[in-house]
Amino acid sequence: MKLTIVGCSGSFPGPGSPASCYLVTAHDGFRPWRILLDLGSGSLGVLQRYMDLKDIDAIFLSHLHPDHCMDLCGLHVAVHWDPAGWNRDRVTVWGPAATADRMATAYGLPLDPGMHEDFDFNSWAAREPVELGPFTITAVPVRHPVEEAYALRVEAREPLADGSVRTSVLAYSGDTDTCDGLIEAAADADMFLCEAAFEEGRDDGIDGVHLTGKRAGEMATAAAARRLLLTHVPVWTDINTVVDEARETYGGGLAVAVSGVTYGVWSGDRLGEPADPPEAKDPTRA
Repeated sequence: MKLTIVGCSGSFPGPGSPASCYLVTAHDGFRPWRILLDLGSGSLGVLQRYMDLKDIDAIFLSHLHPDHCMDLCGLHVAVHWDPAGWNRDRVTVWGPAATADRMATAYGLPLDPGMHEDFDFNSWAAREPVELGPFTITAVPVRHPVEEAYALRVEAREPLADGSVRTSVLAYSGDTDTCDGLIEAAADADMFLCEAAFEEGRDDGIDGVHLTGKRAGEMATAAAARRLLLTHVPVWTDINTVVDEARETYGGGLAVAVSGVTYGVWSGDRLGEPADPPEAKDPTRA
């Protein structure tokens, strides 16, 4: 299983990254499967550096704040208005119960049909696994000030060259403060992709919204996660500060997510660097 950081800027796109979007790829022995964890503001454009939008197998939303879901509106346009036709099934979307209506309202569409012609919307049931290709995805409720917020546990079973099967586990915090659900979702994960939007001292008066680096480290330690990859760091939060905080409470492998970098979930290896944007076409040349 591979993880590509499409967007990792916290709360809104930053100068070097879109908001939250993570491309996860695994192979079932027949073909690669590609799923997205969140599709936040600004991520749809950068995603196209790494894949054809028509190859999205499913999108899994942690919650419905715009920095985690709003580029579904752009994908709706890509699906609905492609002059050549989409020529694929509807895109599968899993998320909170209000997802379909929220997206229709955001785009100014009537709720019926809304975006149902383009997306196959499905609602999370807490702790009920969703099977898709080599993936098993489980949503676990966490603590964030929206009606439904989930951490996502992604397990992938992939055949190896020697005939054995390896199971890799990626845990994604979504947005949350400390809670038992987050520890549950990240238990024994090979990689824990965890938000760290706040700083100790600066944000102490805010409860139930985001983690600091220190609290992310505490959650990773409690979950016995093998590696911690900090993400969702907004432009006004210092990366070095959250890393130093996390090192105080977590002794495993530690890094900060960078837009465009690809990691091996099981190995933790950095497998790819950010892709350059495609060159702009010269409108004066045929």
